[in-house]
Amino acid sequence: MLKSVAIFSSGAGERTIRVINHLIEEFCKKDIMVYLFDRSGELSSCNKGPGIIRFRELNSLSGKPDLILSVGGDGTFLETTVMVKDLSVPVAGINTGRLGFLANISEDDILGSLEMIYNNEFEIIERSLLEITEPEGIFGTIDQIALNEVTIQKAGLSMITITVYVDGIYLNTYRADGLIISTATGSTAYNLSAGGPILQPDDDSIIISPISAHNLTVRPVVLPGRVKLRMQVEGRSNYYRATCDYRSKQLPFSQQIQIQQAGKKLKTVMLKGRDFYSTLRDKLMWGADKRN
Repeated sequence: MLKSVAIFSSGAGERTIRVINHLIEEFCKKDIMVYLFDRSGELSSCNKGPGIIRFRELNSLSGKPDLILSVGGDGTFLETTVMVKDLSVPVAGINTGRLGFLANISEDDILGSLEMIYNNEFEIIERSLLEITEPEGIFGTIDQIALNEVTIQKAGLSMITITVYVDGIYLNTYRADGLIISTATGSTAYNLSAGGPILQPDDDSIIISPISAHNLTVRPVVLPGRVKLRMQVEGRSNYYRATCDYRSKQLPFSQQIQIQQAGKKLKTVMLKGRDFYSTLRDKLMWGADKRN
């Protein structure tokens, strides 16, 4: 039985505020405790039941919520991942953005989706995460965990050279604008636009996809999730750029980078009657061509 919910959002747009107010009203009717991320905006209050507790950090809460709702787009969902990765609490995304692969509950379907959640009509999808293990602390106090992808990209105009080792074994030297190291979840993000394969979100594999490779015979590679990757980067300028989902940092070419699957997975909610394949057809508009 659902007793408490945490609501996280990163924006204060009119649509997002409207959805959060709607959620608060519905949870108050059910006497469900609401943990609300402290943010700007005109938000409703709760005059009955357990009420609302505002927070800045989830680890500062006295209790652990039963469910976390990420309200926004896929970018907000990625930010939520960093906050909740250690809690082992399921996350559901309500889309007030655009595409919504991760935040896949639409604003028009909130009431029906909440009813399914109340009745436990959902399954938990565990998604792998990537972690930059070397160098440490490149994003300050923010964790080096990615739900979608880690990328290595050129910081200047010239392409870069990236030598990749898999568990210490030489794989290839890529001359390209960069590399995308993607999870199965991220296979429908940057990896997809670079021509990489699509994987089911609960797949443990790691995908390496080149960005504008100089050699056209270089293709994406799918590796087992247990491998450890080490990469040495060279180029004509002084720096390259490393990204970890929405975080970015310039690193000197003398600094190698190591990536592996994180020790923990993210639990996400998939409502019954929905599946990954229907999401693909919907979001990518497969079958929209009248000739099909």
